[in-house]
Amino acid sequence: MTKQPGRVPAAESDDPAVDAATPSVGPVPAPGAAVLALLALAWLAAMLWSTREAITSSAAGVTAISLSAFALPGVISAALVAGAAVALSFGNLLASRYGDRSTLRFVGAIGAGMLVGLAAALAINLTYFDTSTTNVIAGTTAAAAIIGGAAAGARTAPAVGAVAAAALGTLVFVVAFSPARDPLFDLFGAGDSQESLVDAAKWVSRTESLLAGLLAGLLAFGYLSWARRRAVRRDPGTPALRWPAYLLAGAGPGLLLLLAEVIIRIGGRSLLDLASALSEADAVAQTSLGTSRVDNGIWVLFVGALTALIAFGRTLSPAHTDDDEPAPVSADPAEAHPFDSDPADTEPADANQAGADPAR
Repeated sequence: MTKQPGRVPAAESDDPAVDAATPSVGPVPAPGAAVLALLALAWLAAMLWSTREAITSSAAGVTAISLSAFALPGVISAALVAGAAVALSFGNLLASRYGDRSTLRFVGAIGAGMLVGLAAALAINLTYFDTSTTNVIAGTTAAAAIIGGAAAGARTAPAVGAVAAAALGTLVFVVAFSPARDPLFDLFGAGDSQESLVDAAKWVSRTESLLAGLLAGLLAFGYLSWARRRAVRRDPGTPALRWPAYLLAGAGPGLLLLLAEVIIRIGGRSLLDLASALSEADAVAQTSLGTSRVDNGIWVLFVGALTALIAFGRTLSPAHTDDDEPAPVSADPAEAHPFDSDPADTEPADANQAGADPAR
């Protein structure tokens, strides 16, 4: 029987070295997807609750519309991450039960996002005031969750998990950074003039975006490193992820923020127009906030991608070349040093010494 090159017969596959070198054919799951889904759902619930409290505590009318427009970006971003995380966890269950089926995984991811979106929309309609803005928030939130679930249907589950984890960490950081904004305003020279306030606000926003991008890149790299270690313990033949996966994972939170802005401007257009029509100051505020969100997403995208890529590059070892191999050592001194040997040195210096008796 002729053996094909590169193939190992079934009878000889008991060798551990051969099994370790054989690449894994099964899908690589995203570790901690269930925990990530629970955290993302808890964050979405917190955003919905805080938005409801802000709207119901204000006077009815124009203030509720303005507060709804201000709170909409946080709800949409949380819905995107929650839809992606729940779809990722559901995809792990499908992969463990039915194997690597791309169509089934994508359909299941969209279905999981729809469940999250419908649950969020139902919670908004049941707990918020029955106004025209309520339906806008509910519909836009449901659409964001479905889009997030569809994004989680990608083939590389660990990369999607890294994006979801890094995006969730970035959203939490933005809220936690709020107490530091006032001291930074004073640090960057905010005074009584309008120009100083605008300049200070730009520097505060850039500082927040820079720190958020660094955090996103480090979280994405840490998640992929953890996923790699778990995959190797599960199957030593699992191929390592290339640098584009780390680049995409680091840029993923910024991409989600920009995608959330697109969803806001399309699905929440009517709410933003109502808020801008209240007064000239509200129109300027909505325009300024929209520009700031776009700038923040771009900063997080590029800084996160660069941070993850640099962190991945530091783990690489120098490439091994043939020049680094030591020269083979020969037993014959003449072969070991062909240019240093002299034929005259191999002959006796004196003929009498050549024929001398060893006993003398």
